[in-house]
Amino acid sequence: MPYVNKKRPYKHEWEMQKKRNEKKARATRARARRKLDREGVDRKDKDISHKKALSRGGTNKDGYTLKDPSVNRSNNYKKKGPQKKKRKSKKKK
Repeated sequence: MPYVNKKRPYKHEWEMQKKRNEKKARATRARARRKLDREGVDRKDKDISHKKALSRGGTNKDGYTLKDPSVNRSNNYKKKGPQKKKRKSKKKK
């Protein structure tokens, strides 16, 4: 419990979330959920997966699909290309 002796700074947390554009991304996700609900799509036990991740500048116009949560959350959209393994360098004597 981090805030035992003082009040939690909700106002500061909200300002930081806005600065990081979390509010905009959350609103975009909510619009996609509401649209599917209006269309009568059963999205029980499913996540909405945006084809271009919101964290990388995607929008609802880019498209989205329903996926299992384990599949959707295992995507690492922050990777920037293939990852190379680091090799141990051999010491010369």
